[in-house]
Order: sequence, then C-alpha cells, then structure tokens
Amino acid sequence: MKRAIPVVVLSIAGLVPVWRYEPSLGGGTTTEAAPTPSASSSSSGGSSSGTVVKGTTVNTEKGPVEVQVTFAGEKITAVKLLQQPNHPQTTAAVPKLVAQTLEAQSADIDTVSGATITSEAYKESLQAAIDKNAKSASAASPSPTASEASAFQTIDGSALNTEKGPVQVQVTFEGEKITAVKMLQQPNHPQTTAAVPKLVAETLEAQSADIDTVSGATITSEAYKESLQAAIDAKG
Repeated sequence: MKRAIPVVVLSIAGLVPVWRYEPSLGGGTTTEAAPTPSASSSSSGGSSSGTVVKGTTVNTEKGPVEVQVTFAGEKITAVKLLQQPNHPQTTAAVPKLVAQTLEAQSADIDTVSGATITSEAYKESLQAAIDKNAKSASAASPSPTASEASAFQTIDGSALNTEKGPVQVQVTFEGEKITAVKMLQQPNHPQTTAAVPKLVAETLEAQSADIDTVSGATITSEAYKESLQAAIDAKG
C-alpha cells in the first residue's frame, strides 16, 4: 500500500499538462471558412431601356416573319426577329438586314441577295413597327395651345404661269415675321434652281417682297415676288 501512493500521485501529475494545454474556445489561431456568396446578384444585361414595338407578322412561302424593334424616342436602337424561316439563307441574311436598319434608321434598306422573300417581309414588318411607334409618340405629344397654333401660319401664294413654267410659293409666318419660304411650283430649269435659294435668302432678310431679281432668272424672280406678295397680303 505504501508503494501504490506515489504511483497514483505521478499519474495525476502527468495529467496536469494535458489540462493546461487544452485549446481555448475563444483563443488561438483559427481558420474560418470563406463567406458564402449572396444568392442574389445583379444581372449583367439588365432590362433594355426604350420602347419595344412588335411589327406585323408577315406570312411568306418560306415561313412567317415578325420583327420586334426597340426605340429610344424615334431612334431605332435594336431589332430582334421574333419569327423567321428556318433556312440557312435567312439565318445569314438577318444580321445584314438588322445592320442596315440601324444605319438607315428606316425600312428603306436593300434586300439581301438570296433571301429576297425574307427581306421584303422583314421590311414590311419593320415598317409596321415604325408606324406604330410614330403613332404612339404623336398621341403622347401634347397638343399646342390656341395661342401657340395661331403664332405660326403657313399661307400659299398665288400660282403664276410663266413661259418657263408655273411659279408658286408657300410662306410660313411667326406672328408678322417671315420664317420660311418654300417653292410649291417652279420651272425645271438650272437657272431657276440656282436662283431660288438667293430669292429665299433675300426674302428672309428683307421680310418683304421688295427684293432684287436674280440675274439670268428674271422671269422666275418676278413671278416669285408676285406670288410672295400675294401670300403676305393674304396674311393681312
């Protein structure tokens, strides 16, 4: 019994280092797991801005064609084919048609060789979308007030027949001021074509029909002034 006591004491003493070096829950260096990424993330594309308008569906012998056009105001910013014939020539033609549309900003584009039927249907559907957008924009525009409408007047002058051909002007007034002159009729002659811009410029400067004739276009000049004076008189 006397020998057993030291053995027990030593055994207890041997356990002390184990208790002293047990890792603390709050201390020491720990490696944390990387934070889990958030489940929600922003879309790289986002929603397209602008007005999206569908054109008419045009049925062709190759298959239906329908376009969808995105507008920023009146500007065409994107064109997408909602329906198109499943044909290699159509597939090759569509990027060319879209590129032409974005450049021309209208349906006045060339057909693509080898895909004439699809091209014509594309242009028809595209024009329908353009018309819809223009109609929608027109409906959304506020109507001018009565005072604004009366501020501008467009008046046609008298039509005069000359030996060179008929001459008639259209004059736009803002109040009493002449702001624009347009030729409704004029002789198809090089000297007349050259003279008209000079006559209009003189009119805008003089604000009357008391202007000089243009050398080489005397007949047209005199008829222009007479038609112009008739529009001014009609304005009152």
